[in-house]
Amino acid sequence: MSRSSFFSSFLNVLHADAEEKEEVVVSTQTEEAEQVEEDAEEPEDSHPEIRDECKASTKCAPLTRHFEHCQEKISAGEGYKGEDCVEELCTMMHCVDACAGPKLFSKLK
Repeated sequence: MSRSSFFSSFLNVLHADAEEKEEVVVSTQTEEAEQVEEDAEEPEDSHPEIRDECKASTKCAPLTRHFEHCQEKISAGEGYKGEDCVEELCTMMHCVDACAGPKLFSKLK
């Protein structure tokens, strides 16, 4: 018994010139029906809508305008070197999250 025949008895032998066989996966109608049911059960995320409402609220609107003004100033190149709007963003998002939190958790199951 040669070495190659010994090893080929344990391992599959692949030849470079051999054509590859493609495996075809057939999905059944039951799998598709299960996927549709899963998609139908998942509720729509209301968090972005709630955050947008809070950004426009009387409490957070001035902070939102201040952040947008800062972004416009930086985009136009009018800010000083290295200036960013991180502080304005954090302040605005803190207000938005404080407003959206109770509304969001009241809608959860």
